[in-house]
Amino acid sequence: MTESHEIYQQTDTTREQVAPGSCLIAPDEEIGPDDATSRTSDEVSFGRWVLELVVLVGVAFLLATGIKTWVVQPFIIPTGSMIPTLEIGDYVIANKFIYRFEEPHYGDIVVFLSPASNSTDYIKRVIAVGGQEVDVRDGLVYVDGQPLDEPYTHGAQNDRGALALPVVIPDGYVWLMGDNRDNSQDSRWFGPQPVSRIVGKAFFIYWPISDFGTL
Repeated sequence: MTESHEIYQQTDTTREQVAPGSCLIAPDEEIGPDDATSRTSDEVSFGRWVLELVVLVGVAFLLATGIKTWVVQPFIIPTGSMIPTLEIGDYVIANKFIYRFEEPHYGDIVVFLSPASNSTDYIKRVIAVGGQEVDVRDGLVYVDGQPLDEPYTHGAQNDRGALALPVVIPDGYVWLMGDNRDNSQDSRWFGPQPVSRIVGKAFFIYWPISDFGTL
């Protein structure tokens, strides 16, 4: 299993071993030029094999680090704030470069840095983007005055939270909410979040196998 960040990747060389003091050549035989050349060639081949192995391991490490840093990264779901879309213990993969080329959209499930810490990741759904107005009334979420159809909440009612509503989302920010509205600390409490704090867009569940597929 590749290393996952919680929100939360032979040549079989058989060589004859010679015990100290033993010899594979009869005492009355001499080592000819061909024998010496063969032994030197074996030593060079083994050294080259070791060097190639070290280089391959180093390249693999650099590729894995680069992929995790800039391309995709696996995450483990530690809480129930996105139930039923994501269950506790699910493993997801996040695309870390997509928002270099486009802006977040309504419905995107994103991993982002906690408002209180740069070492903790949260995962929520984008509900509104810069320039839009968000409100919660009668258990429903309104964006620009229109109630949202949110099948992913499975009918859960929405608490208004601690933030004064309605609120207009500043440019470069997003409004984020968990699908499990009764058990999610989200923008209703900590407000809109900068797009710059989004780590990536979660797009694939790879564990458990029963849930294997795209989000």
